[in-house]
Amino acid sequence: MPVQSSTGAAVTGELVLRILRIGLHIGFAVLLTVGTVRMLVSEQGSAGKYGGLVLAGTLAAVYLVGTLAEKRAAEGRPIWGNVDAGRYGPAWLAVITGLWAFVLVIHPDFSWLAFPLFFLHLHLLKTGHAIAAVAAITVVVMAAQWYHNGELHIAMVLGPVLGAGFAVIMGLAYQALHAESVNQRRALEDLHRTRTELAHSQHEAGALAERERLAREIHDTLAQGLSSIVLISRAADAALEADQVDLAQERVRIIHATAAENLTEARRFVRGLSTGQIEEGSLVQSLRRTCDSTERQAAARGQNLRCRFKVDGEPTLLPAPYEVALLRAAQSAMSNVAIHAQASTSVLSLSFVGSDVTLDVFDDGIGFNAAETLSTPTQRADGSGFGLISIRERVAALNGSLDIESTPGEGTVIAIRLPLAEHLGDAETDTGKESHE
Repeated sequence: MPVQSSTGAAVTGELVLRILRIGLHIGFAVLLTVGTVRMLVSEQGSAGKYGGLVLAGTLAAVYLVGTLAEKRAAEGRPIWGNVDAGRYGPAWLAVITGLWAFVLVIHPDFSWLAFPLFFLHLHLLKTGHAIAAVAAITVVVMAAQWYHNGELHIAMVLGPVLGAGFAVIMGLAYQALHAESVNQRRALEDLHRTRTELAHSQHEAGALAERERLAREIHDTLAQGLSSIVLISRAADAALEADQVDLAQERVRIIHATAAENLTEARRFVRGLSTGQIEEGSLVQSLRRTCDSTERQAAARGQNLRCRFKVDGEPTLLPAPYEVALLRAAQSAMSNVAIHAQASTSVLSLSFVGSDVTLDVFDDGIGFNAAETLSTPTQRADGSGFGLISIRERVAALNGSLDIESTPGEGTVIAIRLPLAEHLGDAETDTGKESHE
């Protein structure tokens, strides 16, 4: 609404200014025509009439050229080459004022042209110079009246003085309106430019957020699966070299299963990159499958890793973003356990405690310096090291908390807590509305 009102005010101001300019030009033309006609029908000699007619025609031509130049400049079009209308405006004004003074000497009725000349001086000159010019023109008018009539009456003084005073007041009001119109136009241009820049920055921010989201999804699903395939394939090669054909075949079957899971994830990306929802089963079932899959893949690589999954509390249906965040965090954490922790036991726990849901991942592996890693989490050059960053971003996006406790040689515990108070309140309200209906 404020933008619309500002736009309307700017348009109204420009319309008023345009009407005033047109009125000024028409007034000058009418008064010049009246003065010329009065001169031609007067008893003045033919020589004076012809001279006055030539001067009046020259004045009209110079005035017309100036107004056309001003119009082109206002529209942003070039005048003649690189001619600056603002620079040559005072010179043009001096020429038409001089021509007016000459025709005023020939016939007194041209004195009425002083009124539009007042406005031209007030518009083109600085305020101090304009007022001085208005005063000089007023004196010239009174002198011309005294010259042609042979005497100076009080009306010959009051008329020009009052006209000059009125012109100064109106001219100052016109300047204020013109300045306000210019300021509003500049403000609108700034607003449009700011809107364009804001839209561009929002587009870039959206693209960056989407890239980060895709990076998290790819790391927590496809990249983890491909990493497992690489490690299991190496283990299968080792089994073949040791003539353990059955073991190699078992590992190849696990490679096939892992590749099929990754293919399913890839097809989900192709179908719709915007959802990221859990499509098969509940969160509990998905986490259980993650735990079992991690154990099988570790066994295929020759690791003796036991993974256990447990649920505490009554499972609650969670919104899709919560389920995706918890599942992806579990997949990333369990993959780190299998690949880096060198653990023999890992426990994945999902708990529903009051208005919160928690996910804990424990392992008895080699651990790491949690304080140093959390203070400067970085992605390595090979693209790994993104898991902790991904988990932290997912949890932060849902106003949750992430705690990691780990010491070299003493295992690791990753604890995630997500608040559900607002979501549960909305769900209860919706349920109450449905039952009431």
